[in-house]
Amino acid sequence: MTGTQTHDGDHWESLPAGIRAQVDGYVLQDSLLPAVKLVWDAGRARGIGLHEAESVVHERYVFHGARVARTPESPLDLESLTALTSGLPGRVAAIEAVWDGDTVHGWFVKLLAITDDPAEERHLATVYGRRDRDPAEAATEAGRALADHLGVPFHFPGPDDPGYDAPRRRP
Repeated sequence: MTGTQTHDGDHWESLPAGIRAQVDGYVLQDSLLPAVKLVWDAGRARGIGLHEAESVVHERYVFHGARVARTPESPLDLESLTALTSGLPGRVAAIEAVWDGDTVHGWFVKLLAITDDPAEERHLATVYGRRDRDPAEAATEAGRALADHLGVPFHFPGPDDPGYDAPRRRP
């Protein structure tokens, strides 16, 4: 491949064919971090640092485009969310939305069911941002609808402030 940046294309071509095939496999599975680590590990002796490895993998994502198997969207409709809560052990005591993030998706919101007896939290949905949707707004709308339907409180400690240190309903 000749990427938009000749330097990254040179780095890509300097890698052995087997490494290139494995990197493309990771990219096609949307496994960014294993792909970057592989390029970095295999390319150190060829002058590929972390930044160059990230650039090489980015170019592979661009090259493969729509063929990359992206993480599927979680359903946010009331019927689906109700079905996910119906089989939980214990009584659903609240619905909570919390920010989370990673290097692939950036910030996103997890929708959780908080249960009593056993006291735990269960993941219901992950809401990623899209051009046409703010993840906090979508999670708030779906979470409030589910909480109202179940007759329990809805809690979103920091809808306007992505981060990990917002107060939780239950520690």
